[in-house]
Amino acid sequence: METLEFILHPDGRVEERIHGLAGADCRAITEAIEQALGTVTACELTAEYFAQPLSQNQTQTAAQSQTW
Repeated sequence: METLEFILHPDGRVEERIHGLAGADCRAITEAIEQALGTVTACELTAEYFAQPLSQNQTQTAAQSQTW
């Protein structure tokens, strides 16, 4: 599940965290929000940013290989 989390700091800074998105999709989704908020002073990429999204075939293969 993809989620956007915003933390509003007392000094007026807004911290934005994106969870559940792999690759550069997070940048595309948040671009308009960041422009509306103002100047971005820092950007810290997480491991999820560098992960490659699963293709449809990889997703099906992973689901089929799970045994319960």
